[in-house]
Amino acid sequence: MRALLVTAILLLAACGSKDDTVAKTPPLNVKLLDREVTLLAERAQPARLEVAVQNLEGGEMWARNAVQSFPMQSVFKAPLGAAVLAEVDAGRLSLDEVITIGDMDLSPQYSAIAAAWPGRTTYTVGELLDRAVSDSDNTAADVLMRRIGGPGVLNAWLVGKGLQGLRIDRYERELAMDALGLHSFRPAWRTATGLDQAWTAVPEADRRRAWDAVMEDPRDSATASAALGFLRMLDAGQLLSPASTKLLLKLMTDTPRGAARLKAGLPPGATLAHKPGSSGARFGVTAATNDIGIVTFRDGRKYAVVVFLSGSTADQKAQDAIVADAMRIIARAVD
Repeated sequence: MRALLVTAILLLAACGSKDDTVAKTPPLNVKLLDREVTLLAERAQPARLEVAVQNLEGGEMWARNAVQSFPMQSVFKAPLGAAVLAEVDAGRLSLDEVITIGDMDLSPQYSAIAAAWPGRTTYTVGELLDRAVSDSDNTAADVLMRRIGGPGVLNAWLVGKGLQGLRIDRYERELAMDALGLHSFRPAWRTATGLDQAWTAVPEADRRRAWDAVMEDPRDSATASAALGFLRMLDAGQLLSPASTKLLLKLMTDTPRGAARLKAGLPPGATLAHKPGSSGARFGVTAATNDIGIVTFRDGRKYAVVVFLSGSTADQKAQDAIVADAMRIIARAVD
């Protein structure tokens, strides 16, 4: 228990806070977090669980495994959205720019854009941003990633903002192919049926090896401290212009995704701007069930919250319940 608190204090010193003022909000109930999150982690076994929270007024932070890396999955689409809007702020990109999507631009499910193709082939950057952040559309994310220069450019932007520990190394279509033991993506694999047919054709030993590797791969991963840092800087207006900050937070608030996770654990009157991420299950193991976001309580207090769950053998409902219960514990700890 003591190690958890020491880790949190050290990370807080490294990360800094929104300003130098003393928080007027109550301190975190560290004893409750230590006790209840430890019990929650035991319930989640054999999965790894990370829970982290930071007061966005004064900066006080608590985390369980803040320096361990976890596979992000679609959580990365929030930093991607921020990088796209940074290009808009710089005048190098317009939300009204029209992009035409060809067959080689498609990505595997989930992607309503890929499913609708070729019935519809043109989208504005603004529409793609909405689809990527709010709807978690993989094609939208990959097209936007390519438009701003690729994963290397996104990583460089994050590092330039002082955000270490958020790694975006591959396009969605590359990550998915690696996870399933497949080679370069083919347009015929854009549907769930097509992708499953290709996957079952891979020798089972190769499929298992590829899936097991997802949970150990340092690529496309995040630490809780880095995820908290992103949320903190976004809330403070340190990443984007006021208009772009407002837009990204709105997209994260309006998302219908992950309703059974952090959102389900909110206390009455609280709101949430968040980005969930999911890997799906293969061989009875889910590589990632995640949710990160900014919680605004009814009285106006704000907290950044991160929950990462990796390697769970429970069903999806049980995994979502763990994330929701983590939020309930945090709500009690800040009351």
